[in-house]
Amino acid sequence: MEQEKDSKTLKTGTTTVGIVCKDGVVLAADRRATAGYMIVNKKTVKVEKITDNIALTMAGTVSDAQLLIKLIKAEIQLKDLRTGRKSLVKEVANYLSNMVYNVIRTPSMIQGVTHFVLGGVDDTGNYLFDIFPDGSVTLCDDFISSGSGSYYAYGVLDSEYKENMSVDEGVKLALRAVNAALQRDIASGNGVNVMVITADGAKEVISKSLTVDIRE
Repeated sequence: MEQEKDSKTLKTGTTTVGIVCKDGVVLAADRRATAGYMIVNKKTVKVEKITDNIALTMAGTVSDAQLLIKLIKAEIQLKDLRTGRKSLVKEVANYLSNMVYNVIRTPSMIQGVTHFVLGGVDDTGNYLFDIFPDGSVTLCDDFISSGSGSYYAYGVLDSEYKENMSVDEGVKLALRAVNAALQRDIASGNGVNVMVITADGAKEVISKSLTVDIRE
């Protein structure tokens, strides 16, 4: 992800991955935040739980992504209280896409650019949505990658993804896809976070830092 440096900072330096499995959804992302060519944070969490059964990955301008995540969490809690039921995954995806649409079209000294990959499980199935920076929302039935490292991640996902794979297989594939980006993309790095969403809820299964010390 990109920390704000100036009004021209619009890159999405990161690698995030979402994978649909037969028994759930897998989300993964690297841990590096950058400002241009500078690494400003090596422990950035880019996989966030929104509700008990919905989570997302983020890419883009850090401040906008953080604010939108806070807002969507609050709005969904209020909506569930008012309606007396848990929101469906597609409802949350559409709600967040409307927020992104409004942000990108609001004049600002620093233009907000955010890209979310939202996954979740509800009574109607397992879902993965691509919420693009322009506010569009796309339902995906296999996998998604976002950020500057997505070119490398897609090479792994395209060649190794299989229908009806288990979440355990999905976690291994997500790690390989993110690792491919870590090896080649300078804006991705410093580790990986992986979250699995099943009928039992969303749970982080891997949180790993990668460090290099020339003294060792």
